[in-house]
Amino acid sequence: MRAALAAVALVLALAAPAAAAAPRTSLPDIEDEVMCLECRTPLNVSTSDVADQQRAFIAELIAQGKTKDEVKDALVAEYGPRVLGEPEERGFGLAAWITPIVVALAALALVLLTARRWRRTPDPDPGAAGAADGTDGLDPRDAGRLDAELAAFDR
Repeated sequence: MRAALAAVALVLALAAPAAAAAPRTSLPDIEDEVMCLECRTPLNVSTSDVADQQRAFIAELIAQGKTKDEVKDALVAEYGPRVLGEPEERGFGLAAWITPIVVALAALALVLLTARRWRRTPDPDPGAAGAADGTDGLDPRDAGRLDAELAAFDR
């Protein structure tokens, strides 16, 4: 009896990873990666009749036991590549993947260079009037008034 239970437990233990390794394809899993051909919105938010036809086509393929990739390939064969919600990874589609990354990196570089420039302190002009006495080019009358007010404040 124990040997039979151990054999059943062993079979179940070996079958569990195999079942977990191949998740079943579902309609919601595919809907967010496919576009409605009529309104050009993701299939999971579209309410058109064409979207309902596409959902029925997908459900039929899922019922046949097709994997996610097989369903997407069948959709492309039936409706063309524009049915996919993401661009292909070759040709013009590859540019659609790379361009946003390049633009983001260029923007980051621009921000870093601009921030670096803002952090720099300008070199004082050695010929500026008042640079040596700390008045920073103030009119002598204003400098005298400033000194008087600061002296009154220190008392």
